[in-house]
Amino acid sequence: MDVNWNVIAVVAILVLILVVLTIRKNLREKKKLENLLNNDFKKAQKDDVDADDAANEK
Repeated sequence: MDVNWNVIAVVAILVLILVVLTIRKNLREKKKLENLLNNDFKKAQKDDVDADDAANEK
């Protein structure tokens, strides 16, 4: 039984390319999701100073 190494090599290269492209796409999507989640919340506007708030102590 003869093993066709050319076909195995081509398939292995294609699988390797597919894995690399998938990892790169996931990293881009992860960065987009992280930016979205970091910037998605609304910051509370605090006009008057709360005397009981510990962050206002000096």
